[in-house]
Amino acid sequence: MRRFVTLVFLLFFTVSFGVSISGCAKKSSVTYCNGLGYGTIVGQTAKIVLSPQVYGISLNYGEMGSVSHPSATDCKDSPTSPSSFTYGIVDANGKPVDANGSQTIADVVPSGTNAGRLCAGAWNRNTGGGIPDYTTCTPNNLSGTVYVVANADSVSSNPLPIYVHPVVTSVILGVPSTDCLHDPATNCSPAAYINSPTSCTINPANGCCTAPVSTASLPLDVTAGCISQGVTGQIAARVYAGTDTTNPANNISCKVGHLTYAAQTAVVGIDQDGIATALKPGSTTITANVSNAGSSAGFFSTCPPASIVLSLPPSNGPSATVDLNTTQPITAKVLDIHGVQLTGLDLQFVSTTPTTIPASSGAVTPLLPGSAAITAVCQPPNCNPSPVNQIGLFGNGKPVTSNPVEITAPGTSSTVLFIGSTQSQYIVPVDFTTKAVGAPVRLPYVPNSMVISDDGASIYMGSDKEIMTFSALTNALTSQDPSVSGEVLAVSPDSGTLVITDPVRKLIYLYKATGGVVSTFGGVGTHAEFTPDSSTVYITMGDVDASGNVTPNNQLLIHANDIGWYLTNSSQATPDVAVGVPSVGAFFAGTVTSAKGYCAVTTATTVNGQTTTSNVYYPDAAVTGPATDRLIATNDGLHILGAKAAGGVGTFSDMLLGSGHGLPVGSCPGNNALAFSQTPVLANVPLAGISATAITGLDATSDSTIAFVTYTGTGGTLPMYTTSAGGAGTLSSLPLATTSAGTPVAPVAGVFSADNSTFFVGTSGDNAVHLINRTTLTDDPTKAILPKLPGVKGGVATPDLIVQRPRKTLS
Repeated sequence: MRRFVTLVFLLFFTVSFGVSISGCAKKSSVTYCNGLGYGTIVGQTAKIVLSPQVYGISLNYGEMGSVSHPSATDCKDSPTSPSSFTYGIVDANGKPVDANGSQTIADVVPSGTNAGRLCAGAWNRNTGGGIPDYTTCTPNNLSGTVYVVANADSVSSNPLPIYVHPVVTSVILGVPSTDCLHDPATNCSPAAYINSPTSCTINPANGCCTAPVSTASLPLDVTAGCISQGVTGQIAARVYAGTDTTNPANNISCKVGHLTYAAQTAVVGIDQDGIATALKPGSTTITANVSNAGSSAGFFSTCPPASIVLSLPPSNGPSATVDLNTTQPITAKVLDIHGVQLTGLDLQFVSTTPTTIPASSGAVTPLLPGSAAITAVCQPPNCNPSPVNQIGLFGNGKPVTSNPVEITAPGTSSTVLFIGSTQSQYIVPVDFTTKAVGAPVRLPYVPNSMVISDDGASIYMGSDKEIMTFSALTNALTSQDPSVSGEVLAVSPDSGTLVITDPVRKLIYLYKATGGVVSTFGGVGTHAEFTPDSSTVYITMGDVDASGNVTPNNQLLIHANDIGWYLTNSSQATPDVAVGVPSVGAFFAGTVTSAKGYCAVTTATTVNGQTTTSNVYYPDAAVTGPATDRLIATNDGLHILGAKAAGGVGTFSDMLLGSGHGLPVGSCPGNNALAFSQTPVLANVPLAGISATAITGLDATSDSTIAFVTYTGTGGTLPMYTTSAGGAGTLSSLPLATTSAGTPVAPVAGVFSADNSTFFVGTSGDNAVHLINRTTLTDDPTKAILPKLPGVKGGVATPDLIVQRPRKTLS
């Protein structure tokens, strides 16, 4: 009895549970697009799109192509996945085209593995002999437009135009046509009317519309000039089949359909209708894609800057005093050659003294006391780029430099001085913060040169055995490179590249500061100087005799990032170089001081509507200055100072630039040969009281007020020049004081402290380093440094290698 009750209980609940489950089951619900319970169902294919809808597909006679995979969606625009698509060809009225006849313009594989594959002609069918269908495309040499349609799930796609035409041989950009009968261009094509409400009546003679369509207010003719930033216009092209572009029969512009345009660089934006908008200064190649082949159709030029004017807010003046660690904004106003103000340029801001007052984009923040001239450069290829064969056309591809603005950071800094000699194997560090003369550090070899990086971290020394790198932070040798030997002539302002000359191998090296040769050029260099942006270095050249002596010659070597090595000549031997401020060229010492501009002389040649250029880089700048052996440019851009030793007599010259207004800046004027306006206010004035066998250097304060001349010879005085902005300055001399080590004979090498407070000068005779007080213009012998560098031939060596690293004073 108990078992029976239990069975009934289980059956009751089992049946009830089963009924409950079966009662919850329902059929899948159907959602209709119209929400009314009938018609098209959500999830079913409702729309098929073939792309590119605007462009269509352009095919040469006999060319094969392919339709892109169709996009299928339902009534809610959600993607669907038809199992397969079939394709057919229709005419402009939507009627199917018989693909078996000899008059077939284009054919398509209707289904199967290669469904959607196109033929500008007719595919083979039922060929026999084991040849599969749809594998051979036979051209019928018929021009025209047909349409391909894709079908799936009882839905047809948009008709995609297929343009069939003779083989395209060239595409040339130009001004839109105003005469579609005699001068067909792509703005005459029926394809140009797809998005235009204007009807198109086709001329059967050339397939063009009877009237041109212009979709912009300004037709663009890239052969006639540059387009200002922000200006928009219609790009037009002329498409040819055949090499003779003068034969109207070869112009097939109205038969090829839409062209797609692409710019090599972002100086212009081009939309799907060929509407171009000038974006940034520069010239670029524009390619036109038609018939699945790209063609270099021409060039587009956005107008370059004509002027870059820097000012310092809030007063918008040309100079300012800025406290340490305080950011001073710099305003740059840039106008193009049509007077249109340019924005969004990739300007490079550079400083003449980046160690103390580095410049950044649109601002400057002094790190240490001192002075600097700040300029902005529109430097290709980052700004105003151009293809090589278009450099100079309309001013594109050339650098444009601003006026300098002067920043002064008040205060004093300390110095770490490094003293060496070309007759000693030792270097002595002197830290003026702790007032300690360091112990001499022995070097592997005797240095023949010594330069310090602008970041103050590394000292590079050349020798006849190797290149030595010395840390200015730890006072220790950090690396040796025996694969390269010679003299270190310069280090780039960005501290990344050295210029080294090897008179034995007769090679000039560009050498990475981290180690390794970047590039070489045959020859021997005498002096080198980089532009402040590190993009270009100017190198004077010389000849080596059997005894190893180097004599300057008339060759000038230039390396620029955009063109590489470039060798040119001067009319005389050129022993030294000074880059102007701003760096729109360089001055060269010689029997006549000369100059080279940074603006190339451009010659343009036009063939078949395409203009290309050739350039003579770094042309003569029409300067004829006094005779000089050594040169220096002041940071204010007003002076080129020079000195010369001839027959034991030292002379000094001040070539005041632009009658006190500085170098011309901006784009290259006239025939692109930049003429420096140069007026000597002092010309070969004797340096009184000295007998100079050679001028070893010219050093000027970073605030451009005082310069000193160093030399070998006798006299015991330091020639000094106080500048004047509008005319001749004052040339005088400062007596060198006798030290405990003896009487100084000649100042042979010097360097200013970064804050301009002290001039450190190494002297022969007493083999000391004298400290010249810039404020009092006196030499205190009690402050002189006696490095006592051990000479390689015994005795004490003359300190003729001196560099300094600024550092903050201890509080």
